[in-house]
Amino acid sequence: MEIFIRVRDLKKDYRLGEETVHALAGVSLDLEKGDFAAFVGPSGSGKSTLLHLIGGLDTASEGSITVDGRDLSRASDRELAEYRNKNVGFVFQSFHLHPTYTAEENVAIPLLFAGVGKTERLARARAALEAVGMGHRAGHRPNQLSGGERQRVSIARALVTSPAIIVADEPTGNLDTTNGARIMDLLGRLNQEQGITLIVATHDVELARRSRRVVTLRDGLITGDSRAV
Repeated sequence: MEIFIRVRDLKKDYRLGEETVHALAGVSLDLEKGDFAAFVGPSGSGKSTLLHLIGGLDTASEGSITVDGRDLSRASDRELAEYRNKNVGFVFQSFHLHPTYTAEENVAIPLLFAGVGKTERLARARAALEAVGMGHRAGHRPNQLSGGERQRVSIARALVTSPAIIVADEPTGNLDTTNGARIMDLLGRLNQEQGITLIVATHDVELARRSRRVVTLRDGLITGDSRAV
């Protein structure tokens, strides 16, 4: 398989007052195009930091990340913003939906920033909602939706730009066990059907096993890496 994301000797330090926190202490990892990987570990293990670096939301202190031949460690802020907009879809634990917008309008937001016209924006937003089983709720606002439905809308928003990568940071953290499993299964289906490289950070080992690859982190280092049989 083609190596799509190459991480080498990645380190990330944060200053907290007089203390330096080593969020990543030298991580190397290869992800194939179309992979479905779960980064697993307790709070402070570095899984979310690694996810954010791959998504271009932050920059490393040392080391390199190459995505489809593009070296993110050498990218300017403007280049990282372009990378995020064109290549990456984001799903977060807290949904981050605008409370006064409908589901359709929320999903269309990334296309607005990409300069897509209104008619095409709404058509693509509706198609993305259909893909996650939420087409019938397109006109509803977040307070009219359940937690699981809101997360499906946020997944549709991640899909709407046709990204090569989706990064999901604790996407089931605000959901009960049943809805959490459904969201992981939905992500897995989208990964298979659309060939999107999917990376999920989670502390839930059982949910992580619904992925095709589990990468375990602790204290900023990879301590395990296994594939589903």
